[in-house]
Amino acid sequence: MESERPLDALNQARGKRVLVELKNGKQFIGNLKAFDIHINTVLEEAEEHENGQLKRKIGTAFLRGDTIILISPQ
Repeated sequence: MESERPLDALNQARGKRVLVELKNGKQFIGNLKAFDIHINTVLEEAEEHENGQLKRKIGTAFLRGDTIILISPQ
């Protein structure tokens, strides 16, 4: 089913692995647990990646929506 709104697409990714890229260039990969209308996002089993390499495992992470430039299902 094709989504009609951006939040619909994000809803379809809930519970799945996503890549989140921030304005500062940091990348996080984890399971999309929750988000709100500001795209504040909670990832579980989150990992921080740098230059395509695992930098550290974080666990549960809260990412502020105004710092996110990209969310991509993996």
